[in-house]
Amino acid sequence: MSKKLPEANRVRAVLTTVANQHDVCLVADRSFASEWRWLLAAISLTLCACHWGTPPGAYDAFNRADCLPALTMQDQSGRQLSLASLKGKPVLVDFIYTSCPGPCLTLTQKMARVAAQMAPALGNRFTMVSITIDPEHDGPHQLAQYAHQQGAQERGWLFLTAPPATVDRVLADFQLRRVRQADGSVAHLAGVFILGPDGRERREYDGEVVKVSTMVGDLRHILEAHS
Repeated sequence: MSKKLPEANRVRAVLTTVANQHDVCLVADRSFASEWRWLLAAISLTLCACHWGTPPGAYDAFNRADCLPALTMQDQSGRQLSLASLKGKPVLVDFIYTSCPGPCLTLTQKMARVAAQMAPALGNRFTMVSITIDPEHDGPHQLAQYAHQQGAQERGWLFLTAPPATVDRVLADFQLRRVRQADGSVAHLAGVFILGPDGRERREYDGEVVKVSTMVGDLRHILEAHS
């Protein structure tokens, strides 16, 4: 029997379908163009009123795609690896780019706090992956510099890049897409995901809202379930 989607995710799925039918741009943080924001805000307020116990910025995953396909990427050391090789352990995934003026730095610091609190398990029992959404400018050297500057050099935390077409394919598996602004900058992606050992989403987060404690708690629960 198929699992019933949580109310918040079912609403987002419906709005996504409507947006696609009417050629409305659905940006990566799952909010709509300005004419849809009032509707999304109203629904969000209603859902919050009905789900006081739900941690802010955390959602059950509704995407059932394999998010770790056999696609080759490069890490910050220049080593090539297939995303499929990461299967077998849970993976915490976010999306950044090294010239991001602020949001990416905040998200990376939040991820670093997760890494610090989960240090004994990181690399051994789960992996962290940060994928650039500006591969035209972010090679292994730029990613290594970014990781160093952010203090994100823990074993088991990979910063990945690939040709643009490969990055776009990876984003599509997460039901995301990158948008380049008129000034050449890239729209920030706030999505963070926990993938199970099979490469499929287990939890989804709004990285700008979710608390570190929520992600750590979910990771520990998933690790216990697969121990």
